[in-house]
Amino acid sequence: MARDVRGRAPAGPKPRIQPVAAAVAAVFVLIGVLGFVPGVTTHYGDLTFAGHHSEAKLLGLFQVSVLHNLLHLLFGLVGLVLARRVAGARLFLAGGGAVYLGLWLYGFGIDMKTAANFVPFNDADNWLHLFLGFGMLVVGLLLSNDVGTGGRLDTPIDRP
Repeated sequence: MARDVRGRAPAGPKPRIQPVAAAVAAVFVLIGVLGFVPGVTTHYGDLTFAGHHSEAKLLGLFQVSVLHNLLHLLFGLVGLVLARRVAGARLFLAGGGAVYLGLWLYGFGIDMKTAANFVPFNDADNWLHLFLGFGMLVVGLLLSNDVGTGGRLDTPIDRP
């Protein structure tokens, strides 16, 4: 096998999980930015930093606040960084899916009109969290079956 100047084998194509994780992360960044765009976010004048009093809705459907938008941006940026490695892409998709399933349970377990709804969530957000959670978890687990953890391979004992 050919080696580069440093003695490493040439890099092959990236496992599919990495571009998928990067695409999902980019969508989160886009959604975070769009939450601050009047017109895309209806009732933009009613956007609050946090809490269930924010009447702003992304695409007229998903209740958002400044905190909600910032969390989408942060989650997406972390996902873009993690997608650079196989293990990170797996963590972002599968771990992020588990987080979104937890958010779904939290959203359905709280009273939407109380201080516990500080992000804020509405019913549309809860259903989206359910589908995102399962989708990311399944993709993160299924696309990573045939790839390693992204760490360095151990040298077999019978080879130098």
